[in-house]
Amino acid sequence: MTPTIPAQGGAPDLWHHHGRTRSSTDRAVPDSFSWVWAQDGGPGTEMLGDLTGLVVADLGAGAARHAAHLAVHQAPDRVDAVDASPAQHAMACDLYSHLAPRLRTVHAAAVEHLDALPGEYDVLYSVFGAFDFADPRQLLPAAARALRPGGLFAASTLGRYVGGAPAEPDAVHADIPARAPDGTPASMRRWVLQEHVWTKLLDEAGFTAISIDRLPPATSDARTADTLLLRAHRSR
Repeated sequence: MTPTIPAQGGAPDLWHHHGRTRSSTDRAVPDSFSWVWAQDGGPGTEMLGDLTGLVVADLGAGAARHAAHLAVHQAPDRVDAVDASPAQHAMACDLYSHLAPRLRTVHAAAVEHLDALPGEYDVLYSVFGAFDFADPRQLLPAAARALRPGGLFAASTLGRYVGGAPAEPDAVHADIPARAPDGTPASMRRWVLQEHVWTKLLDEAGFTAISIDRLPPATSDARTADTLLLRAHRSR
């Protein structure tokens, strides 16, 4: 089942090219789950706790590799892999439709999806997904409303810009390079914020027990970056 909520109608799909080469050669369900930018280690699913029987959503799931791992290797009632990109949604369906109904692919913008389902989820998470690319002043309140009381929100995001520039001291976005489906240069918004800014935004959205861990990269080069791993609970 692949529910659809119209998302960003008429806008070019700036995620059209992302992961396309890998999807043609690697169709397996990943046997590991990583939060860090390089996807080469660090904490795994233990940061989400016991998912047995829970309803979970991956916000900005891309090709749904993390969601597929949870559906196969954990025991949730359901994992919704939510993504606004038509290309990413199509890849997720192609790769993992056989995991339905435990894995459900959803073509929707994260905020609109969450607003349509108040109190639906036990756990929401984002691995460099919608948490990075949706305005947090809209996404975080929507996430709080979509969680059941006491529900967990977890996300990994950049601790600094790739290339070394520091994260922003205020809730402002940067325009980063992207490509339209026809290859035309474009840009998209990304929020790369300091820890205290994320803490303030989470608190204002109604989250409690907020924790943020900084995970340095295992190696250092021009494409590496620190990862911030955030966890917070909806107030009861």
